[in-house]
Parts: sequence; C-alpha cells; structure tokens
Amino acid sequence: MRALIRPLALWQPLIVALASAALLAVAHGFERFGGLAPCTLCLKQREVYWVALGLGLTGFALSRLSGSDRIRRGVAVGLTIVFAYGAYLAAYHAGAEWKWWPGPTTCSGAGTGVSAQAMADLLNGAKIAPPRCDEAAWVWLGLSMAGWNFLVYLALAAYSAASALYKKA
Repeated sequence: MRALIRPLALWQPLIVALASAALLAVAHGFERFGGLAPCTLCLKQREVYWVALGLGLTGFALSRLSGSDRIRRGVAVGLTIVFAYGAYLAAYHAGAEWKWWPGPTTCSGAGTGVSAQAMADLLNGAKIAPPRCDEAAWVWLGLSMAGWNFLVYLALAAYSAASALYKKA
C-alpha cells in the first residue's frame, strides 16, 4: 500500500494541476461545443482551477528542483485551501440554483437566447445580460455543473490535505 501512496503524495501538485487543466478543458468544451455560456459564478469557479493549475505546476517544479519535502507539503496545504475555497463557491452556486439562498445580483440576467430585437437593442447601446446563476443550465444524475464542481473540489481538497500530511521517509 505504501508503494501506491508514496507516488500519489509526491506527485500530488502535478496531478492536481493536470486535473485542473482537464476540468478547465471540459468547462470550455461545454461553452464552445455545448453552447452553454458561463455565468458569473461559473467564471469564478474557473478562476480557482487556474490558480490551482499555476500553484500546482510551480510547486511541483520547486519541490523537484529543491528536493524539499517542506516545499511540497506547503504547496499541498496551499492547494487544500484553494480547493476548499472552490468548494465553498460551488456550494454557494448550487444553493442559488436550488433557490436555497439568493445568488449575486450580477447573475440576474435573462438567459442566453439571442433574438433579432436583442441584437438591434445591442446595436443601439443596450447592455448584454449575463446568464443566470440561479438556474442550472445543465444537469446530470440530479446535479448541476456547480454540484459536480462541489464534489470535485471536495475530492481535490481531501487529496491535497492527505498529501500535506504525508511525510517523505
């Protein structure tokens, strides 16, 4: 078992950076090919993945170059905090979708559909309303993207926390 745990802990910054990159690719795929425009909270959740990607790659390089377990563990703690914040954002977003609490006022848009009248209004100086944060644009197995993001963030936070606790022998 230790033979499996050791590489998972030592390579954790790189693994979560690659996971973050993959999740960003999926989000952009939903946007580009699925036609699902991201709301304000969706974009904030993407920012968390970008931070984790940068921190993971930088931390992995620094820990490998220095050979310091202290750096690796510090990066793992940092990633735990980043992913815990992401879980908070995703839970807030999912709660707004379920109408448990109000979403931010920046998410009070009127959907993503575009009509000829909307285009004419835009040309006359009207503002574009962002997609709504309080309506799930996509649901699978009863969970919206925000709900799935919450579970992924929790898993990555737990993995990062476990890696932070691992001491290289």
